[in-house]
Amino acid sequence: MENVSVDAISEDAKILDVREDYEWEAGHIDGALHIPLDALPERLDALDPDQDLAVICRTGGRSARATAWLESHGYSAVNVNGGMGAWLEAGKPMVADNGQDPTVV
Repeated sequence: MENVSVDAISEDAKILDVREDYEWEAGHIDGALHIPLDALPERLDALDPDQDLAVICRTGGRSARATAWLESHGYSAVNVNGGMGAWLEAGKPMVADNGQDPTVV
């Protein structure tokens, strides 16, 4: 499994966010695809096996599990080191669905 920093993610990368709904609503990357980790097996058909994925969660643990699982099913995926916490610290853009300023919970 490959781990990448938030700075290595290109602007046109396909990002898969595997956090829970409440985490996503508080702040996420605009344009990311949201599939909570527990729902990944049943929603696998929402992903294109020919597209490279950058998988992210809050700190990197869930996304590491998701990345390994996706790779075992023939998908091309990398784990984002430090997750959304690192994304926020790097000053990368985020949006929120709850009317508040985007944050990581």
